[in-house]
Amino acid sequence: MLSAKSLFQEILDDDEAFRLFCSIAAGGESQGGWENGRIAVLVPESQRALAPKIARHGADEDKHGRIFGALLRKRGLRPVEVPRETDYTMLLERQGIGLGHERLRLDEPLLEGDIITYLAHSRVTEQRASEQMRLLRKHFADHPDLGRAVKMISNDEDDHLAYCHEELLRLARAGHGRTIQRTLRECALAEIRVYRDVSLAVMAHMGRILGWSRARAAVLAAGIHGVHAYERLVGWRRMVSLEQPERRDALGGPATQMPEFA
Repeated sequence: MLSAKSLFQEILDDDEAFRLFCSIAAGGESQGGWENGRIAVLVPESQRALAPKIARHGADEDKHGRIFGALLRKRGLRPVEVPRETDYTMLLERQGIGLGHERLRLDEPLLEGDIITYLAHSRVTEQRASEQMRLLRKHFADHPDLGRAVKMISNDEDDHLAYCHEELLRLARAGHGRTIQRTLRECALAEIRVYRDVSLAVMAHMGRILGWSRARAAVLAAGIHGVHAYERLVGWRRMVSLEQPERRDALGGPATQMPEFA
């Protein structure tokens, strides 16, 4: 029977599949760390109070990248080059979502509107990350190799999502509500397209590594398309709603240290 747990267990049990999974995850987290680090440096004066929280966000993402690298080293594996069609962060940038790398490489302060763009993009992508890590935590929290990593990353992603809610609500109260809702909707609709495309690409690569039959690959692809259809119709709304989080000031302190995995 196909299930999220059985699929991931199959990836976990195969060195090449696990190598690709961790390489993709580490690459995305490292890119996120760099982006947040640059945004923290370029925050406009009107939003300088956000800079330590953005820096903390970036430090967490860097830590996640190192964790996935450590999981590879623990199994004696080296990272592989990430296939371009599986690069979620790059593909989102190509869709014009978030702040582009070219802009972030300039030593020019961002505008307040750029901070809204950054937070809206983060609110959408952190929703996805939080859901994915909660799923892994549900099934693998007690795993001897993955357990600590999954729990730490899941907790961080929940903190990141809470932070985005809180800061976007603050900016909405300051008069940016319509801009925030428009930007959130644009980000959400683009993200679900990119997530579908990346999911199909990752499953195609995994299928070749694991020797899936055409029938099994077709069933998985149909499932991905089904999720996209649901999200395109109504599921995107969960990515644009804003509510005061239970975790207040979630990024107000120093980043938690990475436990020794390797």
